[in-house]
Amino acid sequence: MTRNRDILLTALAPAAWGATYIVSTELLPGAPTLTVAALRALPAGLILLALTRALPGRDWIGRVFVLGALNFAIFFACLFAAAYRLPGGVAATLGAVQPLIVLLLAWLWINAPLTWAAASAALMGLIGVGMLILGPGAAFDWIGIAAALVGAVSMAAGTVLTRRWQPPVPPLTFTAWQLTAGGILLVPMALIVDPRLPVMDTRGVLGLLWLGTAGGALAYWAFFRGISRLGPSAVAALGFLSPLSAVLLGWVILGQALTPLQMLGAALVLGSVWAGQRANRPQPTGSRNAALNRARV
Repeated sequence: MTRNRDILLTALAPAAWGATYIVSTELLPGAPTLTVAALRALPAGLILLALTRALPGRDWIGRVFVLGALNFAIFFACLFAAAYRLPGGVAATLGAVQPLIVLLLAWLWINAPLTWAAASAALMGLIGVGMLILGPGAAFDWIGIAAALVGAVSMAAGTVLTRRWQPPVPPLTFTAWQLTAGGILLVPMALIVDPRLPVMDTRGVLGLLWLGTAGGALAYWAFFRGISRLGPSAVAALGFLSPLSAVLLGWVILGQALTPLQMLGAALVLGSVWAGQRANRPQPTGSRNAALNRARV
């Protein structure tokens, strides 16, 4: 596949995650969030394990559980804590610092280039998300703010380490390992915080099916596959599509109005995604060598 096709396929992940808010509020209202998170991760991981028929070796179990904690357990716990204590716009805007953190961690941990173009694109996306969903009546809670920032750091670290720790298995198998590990870690957290089960009527079953398949197994397969092919910085830049997708789905499905400021924010988000992909595009070997020679001079 070409790079453009890889970008489009990877972009399906944050686009699908943008539907999580509508699915949760419309199909699973009042459901215990960590329990839903565990039901979203563990069954999908076990199904993928049954399909791939491959378990991690002893030397990979520790790293898989670290990734499961960063990408799922810690991230989901902080995400829901922030959602409870902060307005959605504030929580999403704080979470949008993740691409900037990914750029820094990728530079520190895997020697990825840190350029002004990539940082500027991430900053533009952050501003666009703020314009898109941050309302004038936003309230602040320091515990909620800390949870949102810890969640962003956790997912950013998981994104970079997913690239650094690439096992010799297909992306679908690696996705199965991480989803299962994350689900195993989420189960005791859910039992401690709120052990209730969501209402399992038709709407609840449909909501869990969406979260576990399109919003879970398929989305995370596209996400982890994209990290291996495009790199963590390019994939993180696509994360701005998640709040954009949420706002657009709210407009299309729920009839929520879009203000001129939100439209401008949407344009900035799309511009940042385009600029982020250009900034994180791999340079030809000749260009890299020329840049290294100029740096030596």
